[in-house]
Amino acid sequence: MAPRAAKSGAKVAGIAKRRARRFGLRAEWIAAAFLTAKGYRILARHFLVAGGEIDLIARRGGTIAFVEVKARGDFEGALAAIGPIKQRRIARAARVWLCRNPSAVNETLRGDAVLVAGMGLPRHVPGAFDLLLE
Repeated sequence: MAPRAAKSGAKVAGIAKRRARRFGLRAEWIAAAFLTAKGYRILARHFLVAGGEIDLIARRGGTIAFVEVKARGDFEGALAAIGPIKQRRIARAARVWLCRNPSAVNETLRGDAVLVAGMGLPRHVPGAFDLLLE
């Protein structure tokens, strides 16, 4: 009987993981639409490399924003979720993206956040975190 309970628990965990993934993808879609409406052009979505990832890479004028999207119950909690480890992972992925897009090195580079909370409009925080690209 115990193995069946363990299997059932694993199934529940799998369902929860899939729901969280769908929720995150929905938040990224909302963030991309919001940034586009603000005049940004989305250059990449879900840029993934070994040891790091960037939810969105967007450009407006001479600025390229490496954007972390966070969906939480409130904006403060969403912003607090972008801690030092996450910032290092974003910076690592940004360095790879810049190596693949060398013309972007001369642009203004910024670490932004788009926070999604509740049913209201998302909040864009330009320069939400420092990009440590050295």
